[in-house]
Amino acid sequence: MIVWLNGTYGAGKTTTARLLQHALPARLFDTEHIGHLLRGIIGDLPHTDFKDWTPWRGLTVETARQVLDYTGGTLVIPQTVLQHHYWTELTDGFTKHDIPVHPYTLHTDRDTLTRRIHADTDEPTAAEWRLHHLDPYEHATWLAEETTLIDTTHLTPAQTAAAIQDHLHAETTL
Repeated sequence: MIVWLNGTYGAGKTTTARLLQHALPARLFDTEHIGHLLRGIIGDLPHTDFKDWTPWRGLTVETARQVLDYTGGTLVIPQTVLQHHYWTELTDGFTKHDIPVHPYTLHTDRDTLTRRIHADTDEPTAAEWRLHHLDPYEHATWLAEETTLIDTTHLTPAQTAAAIQDHLHAETTL
C-alpha cells in the first residue's frame, strides 16, 4: 500500500510523512532521490522540474513496486505532483501492479502557508521557490476531486498524521 502525501511545497508533507513512518509503521520513500539520480544522467535535457522526465515517473512506480514486493508493508511518499497527467500516469502504473494508493492533499490557507514558509528554518533558501509555486498549486483543482483533502491550517503535524491514520483505518477496515 502507498500513502501519498500531496500538496504545495512547504505544506508539511515531509514532517507528516516522518510521523506516519513511525505510527503506521511504514517506509518513507522520498522520490526526490530519483530526481537527483536522473539529474546527473539527463539533467542537460530541457526541464523545469524532474517530474517532467518520463523516467522519473516510471522509476517512481517501479521502485515502489520493487520495494513493496521485497519488503511488503506500506510506503509513505511525500511528493508534490500538480500536473494531472503526471498524477494519472503514476496512479495508472500503481494500479497496473495492484498497488493500492491512498492519496492525501495537505492543504493550508495561503496566508498561513506563506507564514509557515517564511518561518521554515530547515530549508530557508527554499522560501522563494515554494512561494513561486502557490499559484500552480491553487490551479490544480483536480487534487480536491482525486485525493482526500486534509485542511492543516489549524492542525499540528501530529494532528495531521493522526487524521490521516484515522482516515486510513476507516478506509481499510470497511
